[in-house]
Amino acid sequence: MVMATKSAAVAGSDQAEQASQARGGDDASAQGAPAGRRPGRPSGSGRGPEQRARLLDAALALFARQGIVDTTLGQVAREAGFTPAMMHYYFKTRDQLLDVLIDERFLPLRAKLSGSFQTHPDDPIAGITLLAQRLVEVAGDYPWFPSLWIREVISEGGLLKQRMHERFGNANQKSGIEFIEKWQKEGKLNRELEPSLVFLSVIGLTILPLATSSMWRNDPARRKLTADDIARHAVALLTHGVTPPAAA
Repeated sequence: MVMATKSAAVAGSDQAEQASQARGGDDASAQGAPAGRRPGRPSGSGRGPEQRARLLDAALALFARQGIVDTTLGQVAREAGFTPAMMHYYFKTRDQLLDVLIDERFLPLRAKLSGSFQTHPDDPIAGITLLAQRLVEVAGDYPWFPSLWIREVISEGGLLKQRMHERFGNANQKSGIEFIEKWQKEGKLNRELEPSLVFLSVIGLTILPLATSSMWRNDPARRKLTADDIARHAVALLTHGVTPPAAA
């Protein structure tokens, strides 16, 4: 009798979550099940972490493919090969899922990308080179990163950008701009550069080609390009432009 009640309670959960997300997700748990019920509880404690990780991976893949706003919890569950009940056991709302992703997936990534200029405070070329290399490395370690960054961080109105700004502000951005301005004043960097656009330029020269790589893998002129090639090109264009190096 209890199992029958549980099955009835989770029927139509996708429709309920769509309505809940339209209202901001506040009542998603009320749509899911009566108080005290634990829908989709794993059948063994050892499977819990693996199932949860699969749901996070599925969410990242969908967010990168179609955006956060257009992704429901039910879709994430199906992408991971689970039932909506299993999804609701771990994450009651999309906002809760996004907060977990920020804490567990984006914070390590953000830490890896931070500090490139601080590592080379007196050498702007080395600092910019390190930033480009780290961006390419992160994209290789996390295949969802390029598309998700373009869709949800660089694009206007990206939900991830909003949540990240709410959580962390723009201290990293300010620090990067201060380094660029300092190097310009010291005569170590081109004064014609716009400090606020340098990081965006590095992103455009590294992440954008990686995010669109599936579109040109059959292009004979570019299909053999590697991530290292993209990083090298970005650094050369940023640090030397199109002017050939002076003769030794």
